[in-house]
Amino acid sequence: MPTAILAEDEPVLRAELRDTLAALWPELQVIAETDDGAATLRAIESHKPDLVFLDISMPHLSGLEVARAVQGKTSVVFLTAYDEHALAAFGVGALDYLVKPLDRGRLLETIARLRKRLENDTQAVPEAVWAALPVAKAAPKYLRWIQASVGSLTRLITTDEVIYFQADTKYTRVVTARAEALIRKPIKDLVEELDPEDFVQISRGAIVNLRRIETIFRSDGHMEVRLRDREERLTVTAGYQSAFRQL
Repeated sequence: MPTAILAEDEPVLRAELRDTLAALWPELQVIAETDDGAATLRAIESHKPDLVFLDISMPHLSGLEVARAVQGKTSVVFLTAYDEHALAAFGVGALDYLVKPLDRGRLLETIARLRKRLENDTQAVPEAVWAALPVAKAAPKYLRWIQASVGSLTRLITTDEVIYFQADTKYTRVVTARAEALIRKPIKDLVEELDPEDFVQISRGAIVNLRRIETIFRSDGHMEVRLRDREERLTVTAGYQSAFRQL
């Protein structure tokens, strides 16, 4: 029986994929389910599945980073909210990709392709091949994608697009050049997941993308940053001004 891992950080979508696969491909055995990139990488190394259905946007490690780390070890089908990720998916050896929300007809095409691939393989990947491949580090990577709410929609935003994050009651505002969105992750957690080479905390309630700062204004202990592509200015409170001394 072919084996698979389902790697998707949205429980409802993961359950939908599991149930749909059970109906359309009953002989497929789902041997593990994961909801972040680092756990997925460990599960692939441990279980050595024939297939992995891999969400492109996950915490800690993105699906693309996981795919690069395990390239050649297993067949990958990407799950993505945006069709333009297809080119990147095939660039890291993905066999196919599925756009969310799932379409049964499209999934059937993918299953047919996967079955053909498995039938043409005379044997599973030999243990000697697995042993010879370098072990990928499962250390968490910095956040690269954010799933944020814009009204009733969920949008994928790259961290490169973000100008700043700002606490907003129970939410955190994600501010880009052209739009704003909301996430539930608090500032104190975000600052641990963002690359410190790109982002700096300027107050208890705000984090700024260093690449989006136009100027830094200082006067008698007061400091504020002026931003590219946004009119507002953000105050850097006294406890966080030290981060700018070397700039």
